[in-house]
Amino acid sequence: MSAFYIFVIRAILGGFFAVLLTRFFYPKATMLGTAGFAIGLVGLAYITERFRKRRKGP
Repeated sequence: MSAFYIFVIRAILGGFFAVLLTRFFYPKATMLGTAGFAIGLVGLAYITERFRKRRKGP
């Protein structure tokens, strides 16, 4: 699977979970706040992947 498809899947799932979590825990959140949270979730996915690959070794 190419890197672009992985990014698209992560962006869709990040957006879905960001909307779900912000509506559940903070219903008055703005669209900008929800988008920022989605970007943060996708960024965390890439950070954890990097840590996992680094720990695994070559």
